[in-house]
Amino acid sequence: MIKSIKKPSTNPQIDRFPCSQCGALLVYSPGTQQLSCQYCGTENAIPQRNDDIKEYDFHQALTELAQAKPTAEIAQIHCDACGAGFKFAQSVHAGECPFCGAAIVSSTETARPITPKSLLPFAIDQNQAKRQFRQWLNSLWFAPAKVKKYTDDDAKLTGVYIPYWTFDSDTETTYTGTRGDVYYVSEEVQTIRDGRMVTEVRQVAHINWTPVSGKVTRFFDDVLVGASKSLPRRILDQLEPWDLTNLIPYDESYLSGFTSEYYQVDLGRGFDEAKQKMDSVIYRDIAFDIGGDQQRIDQFHTRHSNTTFKHCLLPVWSAAFRFKQKTYRFIINGKTGKVQGERPYSVWKIAFAVIAGTLAIVAIAMLLERSGLLQQAQYYR
Repeated sequence: MIKSIKKPSTNPQIDRFPCSQCGALLVYSPGTQQLSCQYCGTENAIPQRNDDIKEYDFHQALTELAQAKPTAEIAQIHCDACGAGFKFAQSVHAGECPFCGAAIVSSTETARPITPKSLLPFAIDQNQAKRQFRQWLNSLWFAPAKVKKYTDDDAKLTGVYIPYWTFDSDTETTYTGTRGDVYYVSEEVQTIRDGRMVTEVRQVAHINWTPVSGKVTRFFDDVLVGASKSLPRRILDQLEPWDLTNLIPYDESYLSGFTSEYYQVDLGRGFDEAKQKMDSVIYRDIAFDIGGDQQRIDQFHTRHSNTTFKHCLLPVWSAAFRFKQKTYRFIINGKTGKVQGERPYSVWKIAFAVIAGTLAIVAIAMLLERSGLLQQAQYYR
């Protein structure tokens, strides 16, 4: 088997990070390369690795996955801090003990044959994330005035490492379609001028369509696909771009104190979604290759080769607020601080803006009419 595929274990390995001074469990401090103790304040350095971030053969992985045994059931976890036994949710492998709040990180080999090999550590902490959220909320157009009070909400943000796939692929696409070239012909048209029907000569556009066929090629690098179903995809996708050039080798130290998920979108489905992203780029390549003034693409077929993948974890701060009995979720990029989310709208503010815009247009039209400019414009049209 290649190193990205591992046999699931029925006995989860629990990683613990004790403080070198007091023995309490450490948590990762965002924006650093250190674990910190929340009790005595001691900082413990995370050993740095210089391993290369490797790509894995996609088709070989699919073959090995087909031959692999079913994934194991999530086993019970034992907390050393309080002695409690519990299970994480089906999609989670790192979080807190529900009884004492101790940071727990279980091995990803417990329930998934493909384990993450890289991650982006959190660069902003919870307080910085809250500030980003307040700025985002205050910048929203047409938001109800009362929603601003939620900028002072002390609801806890949850730091989550979200699983992602990245795909590289060489593509060769053949296509057929038609090219449209615009040309102009002088034609007589009838129109009304000053209440009278008159005949004018105008340049009328026509299109000459020519059948075409051809081939385009492109190499795609790190096409990103979210592998989580826990957070809204339409919001997660808007957190891009991610700084994938700064991925570091996977180290469970960076997960301590945070929640981390297993992938819920499998490798094959992930590549199907990646191909949809690639197709939108290929479509533009074909249109450019056809040229002309307009293009029609009848059909195209893409062949993928040298396809590779990575499985990585990316950091987000996630939370929600309630407004008028409705929940609005928002997510913050844990690396850049970019905020995306759901938001309420004020019907009254939108209606006022529409009315104000309409009145402005009417006022401008009346001003132009009084000045005679409107009649001059109609004469020269």
